[in-house]
Amino acid sequence: MNFTRDRSYFESFYQFHNALYDIWTKEQYIYPDTQIHATLQANFGFLNVDAIDYCTFGNSKPFRIKIRNILNDNFTYFYVKKADASRAYGLEVEHMLSPYNLNFLVCENTLIEEHIVGIPGDEFIKDHLPKCSKSEKSQIAKEFVKFNERCMIRLLGDMRAYNYVIVPTHDFDQVVYKIRAIDFDQQSYEAKLKVYRPQFFKENFPMVELVRNHLDKNAVDQYKIEERSIVAKRILSTEGRLTQLLKCMLKDELSSPENVSQLKSEIYTYIPDKNFKNSYNMGGIMRAAFEFVKRNYEHHEMLRSS
Repeated sequence: MNFTRDRSYFESFYQFHNALYDIWTKEQYIYPDTQIHATLQANFGFLNVDAIDYCTFGNSKPFRIKIRNILNDNFTYFYVKKADASRAYGLEVEHMLSPYNLNFLVCENTLIEEHIVGIPGDEFIKDHLPKCSKSEKSQIAKEFVKFNERCMIRLLGDMRAYNYVIVPTHDFDQVVYKIRAIDFDQQSYEAKLKVYRPQFFKENFPMVELVRNHLDKNAVDQYKIEERSIVAKRILSTEGRLTQLLKCMLKDELSSPENVSQLKSEIYTYIPDKNFKNSYNMGGIMRAAFEFVKRNYEHHEMLRSS
C-alpha cells in the first residue's frame, strides 16, 4: 500500500487490487445504511467507492470514503472513525439541539459519520472573510455569537477554526452564512469552561474582532438570549430522547473527577445555580445546564417585548 497527499490533512490511500475489492464492496453497503433503511440496500448497486483517504491529524485518525453514483457522477463522502463516548454523545446532542440533523452509525468501537458540507473555518477566515461586505461581516458576527453560546450551553469543547465550517446559502438578495461544528470528540470532557467557548481560542480572534467591530453590547446580549431561548425550545421538543441520553450520561464516566470538580466550580462562579455545584459527573453538569436554560429562557421577557 502507499499514500499520496492532498491539500488538506488527508492522504489518498491505495492498496493492492485483490485486498481493495473486499473493502470497497463492504463500504458500498455502509453508505446506504447511514442514509436510509438497510432493507433498501439491494437497490444501491450503482454506488461506487471512488477513493479512500486517511487523515494524519487528530486523535480519531479517520478514513474518508468517497462514494460516487455511477449513473450521474454525483458524489459524497462519509467517515470511518474510532468511536468514543464523547464523540457519540456529541453527535447525539448536535442532532437534537443544533439547527442541523446528522446521520451516523456506531458499532462497538467504530463510528460511521456523514460528511458535513461547508468551508473550513480557518480557510474561510483567511481567504473569504476579507472579501465579505460590511453587512455580511455583521451577519457572520451574529452567527459567531450564537455559535459560541450554543457550544457553551451543551459543553462542546475545542471549537478552533478548523473544527467548524462556514456554510454560505444564496438567498434571492443576499448570501446567508451559518456556522456548524464538524468535530465532536471534546464533548463534556475538559475541565476549563473557556474550552467550551470558541471566543477564547486564538484561531478565532478574527471572528472575535468581527463581533467587536460590528455589534454593540446590547446586540450581543440579544443574540445570546435568542440562542438560549431557541435551545430551550429544542430541549422541550426532544425531551423524551434527551432525557434518555442524559440517563446514559449520568451512568457514564466521560471525564476524570478532577475535570468534573473544576468545571462545575467554574460554572458555579459564572452561574450560581446549586444544581451545578451538586453535580457529580459530566452528565449531571449537562442536565443542570439544560434545566437552567429551560427554566430561564423558554419565555424570556426580552423576546416577549421585541
